[in-house]
Amino acid sequence: MSHDHALEEDLTLTPKFDANGLVTAVVTDVANGDVLMVAHMNDEALRKTIETGDAWYYSRSRKALWRKGESSGKTQRVAEMRMDCDQDAIWIRVEQIGGAACHTGRRSCFYRAITKGDDGAAKVAFVDAEKVFDPAAVYK
Repeated sequence: MSHDHALEEDLTLTPKFDANGLVTAVVTDVANGDVLMVAHMNDEALRKTIETGDAWYYSRSRKALWRKGESSGKTQRVAEMRMDCDQDAIWIRVEQIGGAACHTGRRSCFYRAITKGDDGAAKVAFVDAEKVFDPAAVYK
């Protein structure tokens, strides 16, 4: 395995955006470490997040920049950002304002567990799936 020691040890922020100009962001709750969501950032989202302290992302489905919580009011205040060793993924530790990060109204986007059924087949089951808000009332 080849390593780029200069990249791994340098203190210059040089994100490796993918072919679509995006880098993956893993977002966790600063208070307890729970994974809240995985999103994507383009250069502008990364710059705005650093400048403002609010989490900004790039929506692949809408093909648009968005500030987390701009519609729902469930914003994210950034406590810390870390770049991985080869600068192609970002870990963002946030204070989740309003108690919910997921557009479904749940605290986390990871509210389903993958398990095996009695027949050995994979299945999905709800865990920590209580809704903090009604998305139909928020997203009109």
